[in-house]
Amino acid sequence: MKRKSWCERVTFRGSLAGKGAHIMNVLIVGAGAIGSLIGHRLARVGHEVVLVGRASYVTAVNERGIGLEEEGEVSWVKRVRAVNSPQVMEGSRFDLIIFTMKAYDTALAAVQTGPLVTDETPVLVLQNGVGGEEIAGSVLGRGVILSGVITLSVEVHEAGLVALRTKRGGLGLASTLRGYGVAWLADAMREAGFRTEIFPDYRAMKWSKLLLNMLGNAIPAILDLPPEDVFTSSNLFALERQALAEALAVMEASNLEPVNLPGYPVPLFARALTRGPQFLMHFIFRRMIGGGRGGKPPSLHLDLLRGRARSEVEYLNGAVVRAADRLNVPVPVNRVLYELLMGIVRGEIPWEVYRRRPDRLWLAVRSGTLERKVAPECAS
Repeated sequence: MKRKSWCERVTFRGSLAGKGAHIMNVLIVGAGAIGSLIGHRLARVGHEVVLVGRASYVTAVNERGIGLEEEGEVSWVKRVRAVNSPQVMEGSRFDLIIFTMKAYDTALAAVQTGPLVTDETPVLVLQNGVGGEEIAGSVLGRGVILSGVITLSVEVHEAGLVALRTKRGGLGLASTLRGYGVAWLADAMREAGFRTEIFPDYRAMKWSKLLLNMLGNAIPAILDLPPEDVFTSSNLFALERQALAEALAVMEASNLEPVNLPGYPVPLFARALTRGPQFLMHFIFRRMIGGGRGGKPPSLHLDLLRGRARSEVEYLNGAVVRAADRLNVPVPVNRVLYELLMGIVRGEIPWEVYRRRPDRLWLAVRSGTLERKVAPECAS
């Protein structure tokens, strides 16, 4: 039996901003930078939005709404509600649930959101990394799992106030269920102000975003250096190239081709970085790498600096390693980056062993052996 799309099921409730449209009841779980941006824009055009966040976030949003800074100007949307758990909303009906938490929190979010999800509820997994959709689908056991990527850079100024740092990107959307269309969701997101594209294969979309997320992420985190410094080194740039080439090899073995994402010609970028002349690519990427994140430190580095006991590397380089093991594809650089960073996160490897020591990272990749204690000359 073919599932009805949301636009066939939701009740028409008037117009938004002078346009004929449907008003959705939307629950956003994991309302950090991306969740706040999505919530602000959906609420701005009239949708009913509830956001799930930490206590400080809930207090700030319920007192003053969500603020969004764009090009130096801040706009506020006050007609929103924030709660500290999806369980608070038990008994409510939502036309769309959006997961914007980090991938490692997906399972817990799915457990907490489960009572709100029916067989027909669309659940959009909008996060970095590969594997979140499968986790959500497995834990929920129902609902229609949709997949999304975002290529906009957003920063948190303070609880309930975020800043959009780049404008060229947008949203990518796909369904994990064959035959279930997402045009209704793309229309809603476009009306909310997002450049939005639909993709036929969510895996190709997610792996293409993974290629972008991998670049200048794990290595700066391990070395405690900004990406610009990493890309100054020809040796470290060579490691970045090899890690990306390994991910592309895994995609090829999986019968996946990179796709263009909003604002980012990923296939061209991937071919140039992995196949172009080393000296030329080094020169180009050294000049451009800082602008892609709007000056924001990469996510894996931020997690380490904040002392988090988990890391998105599990769903970035770790996803490459797990897929490579299934497909028998060699990925030595990704394996070292993944195992090394997870070792630091878990406290099994002192960060001091590799902080600002590119030579040790280079040796670890060449030998396949990780140092797990501070060398005598570096001990305090």
